[in-house]
Amino acid sequence: MSISVFDILRRPVVTEKSNYLASKLGQYVFEVRSEVTREQVKTAVETAFDVDVVRVNIINMPAKAHRNSRTRRLVVRNSGYKKAIVTLKPGDSIPVFEGVE
Repeated sequence: MSISVFDILRRPVVTEKSNYLASKLGQYVFEVRSEVTREQVKTAVETAFDVDVVRVNIINMPAKAHRNSRTRRLVVRNSGYKKAIVTLKPGDSIPVFEGVE
């Protein structure tokens, strides 16, 4: 079964830290499918955005539990996910992250 590019890359992760990584180091952060490998992420980013990928780091983010703000008794658990930090060749950029600060 072939997985498309848009199935591999779920969404970009836009936080203060990811904005810093994008502007200073040329690293972009994506939430990816839990089954994908580094090579699949690399080919997906290269084909989707037409850039050269130097390195891919993958992190499994754990699930977190927190209390609901209304009742204070109900514990809500969000599921864990896998994120990929993609380092691009110097000079390349992804326009999705441009102008977001």
